[in-house]
Amino acid sequence: MTNLSRIAVDAMGGDEGVAVMLAGVAAARRRFEGMQFYLVGDEARIREGLKSHPNLTAASEIVHAPDVISADDKPSQAIRRAKTTSMGIAIDLVKQGKAGAAISSGNTGALMAMAKLSLRTMPGIDRPALAALMPSLGDNDTVMLDLGANTECDARNLVQFAVMGAAYARTALDLESPRVALLNIGTEELKGTESIRDAATALRAATHLPLTFTGFIEGNRLSRGDVDVIVCDGFSGNIALKSVEGTARFVADLLRRAFQSSIRSKIGFLISRPATELLKHHLDPNNHNGAVFLGLNGLVVKSHGGANEVGVATAIGFAAKLVREDLMRRIAEDLGNFEAKAA
Repeated sequence: MTNLSRIAVDAMGGDEGVAVMLAGVAAARRRFEGMQFYLVGDEARIREGLKSHPNLTAASEIVHAPDVISADDKPSQAIRRAKTTSMGIAIDLVKQGKAGAAISSGNTGALMAMAKLSLRTMPGIDRPALAALMPSLGDNDTVMLDLGANTECDARNLVQFAVMGAAYARTALDLESPRVALLNIGTEELKGTESIRDAATALRAATHLPLTFTGFIEGNRLSRGDVDVIVCDGFSGNIALKSVEGTARFVADLLRRAFQSSIRSKIGFLISRPATELLKHHLDPNNHNGAVFLGLNGLVVKSHGGANEVGVATAIGFAAKLVREDLMRRIAEDLGNFEAKAA
């Protein structure tokens, strides 16, 4: 029986290490009542860090890990050291049922490889997918997957991603029937690869699922809020995600330069500051932090390596909601219904 109230945190992951991870855990405990944690990593460093967060001690259990996965470690190297690393031990706590989810800000490739090897894929799932929330102009964020776990995907993979992504949107965004689209080079039915067109045909026929398939979506409309779930292969998804992030930084830097260009511009900045602060909040990745590996027999959440304490707390709260709302059960039920109808 999984301990749903506990989250296993890789305290050694991330660019800033223990200090930011513990600050994020402490912030999450203040924001979300009743949370308990396994803090996995170097015991001496964690105990020293907890001196700055005395209220966290009673809600945490330290699990010592003598080793750490570095940003340069290859997935094959990481797998061989899984049993001694903070990342691997955090995942194993989920496998044992001691934690409802594991969170790490460490090496994405290593996390994916270890999670897949340890937890295995759910029945009926060929490949797991990395999904995340992206800001949009709509009423909700937009779910996008796959964001890099699978560079090549066939139609069956894309359909499974769509089913998992819709279940994820129902859970994370509280949507009854999420609008789902496939990322493509055009919206016409004849556009795209054979795999994308075949996946579209299968999804159009899946009228019994709690999702609304809207067809294809182009890259220039990713953030418009026209759909709730965007499905693609990991190669395209990772490029799209990095492009969106780069564009957001470009706009922010451009505005900063413009407002600093003259006295009049600086006065204009003061007048428009409420609007620019709202824009900053909306584009800040820390407010959307937390990507989840869907399709595994356990929940593993990837926090951005450069996340600050707000971002870490956001990812923890996000993971807790997915556990509480039983995301894995929803995926299993939806996929089972799809397979039964298709047969």
